[in-house]
Amino acid sequence: MQFSEELQKRISDAISDVERLTDAEVMCVLAPRSDDYDYIPALWAALVALLFPLPLSLTPWWGHSNTLSLLQLGVFALAWLGFRWQPVFQRIIPKSVRYWRAGNMARRQFLKNGLHHTRDGAGFLIFVSAQERYVEILADHGIAAKISDEQWRYIVAAFVLQVKRNQIADGFIQCIESCGELLAQCYPATQEKNELPNKLVVLPG
Repeated sequence: MQFSEELQKRISDAISDVERLTDAEVMCVLAPRSDDYDYIPALWAALVALLFPLPLSLTPWWGHSNTLSLLQLGVFALAWLGFRWQPVFQRIIPKSVRYWRAGNMARRQFLKNGLHHTRDGAGFLIFVSAQERYVEILADHGIAAKISDEQWRYIVAAFVLQVKRNQIADGFIQCIESCGELLAQCYPATQEKNELPNKLVVLPG
């Protein structure tokens, strides 16, 4: 997933504008996906193959173990291919699994990018996982002491709608600006600093 240089610059400029008004160190991370979920189609295909003999109990093939095993193998292969088809694939992954994997990646990125090591606990992450249509805002202890997670809820919900419409770049810019208003009010700038790069980090897909 790539953005043009113009969009990248707009996002970087939005981060810079916000950081002039707040002590927060803002970072944006975009993951095309948080997992490949290859095991889920295999699990569904295995279940179909295991249940396949039930209707065959009324046919002449019942009791021919060699034939039955070959049929089950064929059913597994066809079912696996069917469950890998993207429209089906997206539907068979439970939302709880998708959000759990995306949430884990968000926390890993928070730590990997050193957002927990900023001066005064000012790290602030806007994380998006596109395939999961997942958005999360993570703030270190300095910001969290003044702004609760509940106050980010409406900003996150608005961004999720834009991700669903594939308007991710515009969503980032609007999210940054909305977060900036709240940060400027509750966590205003008291000193000049820029510990982290003001750019969108796009993870490999």
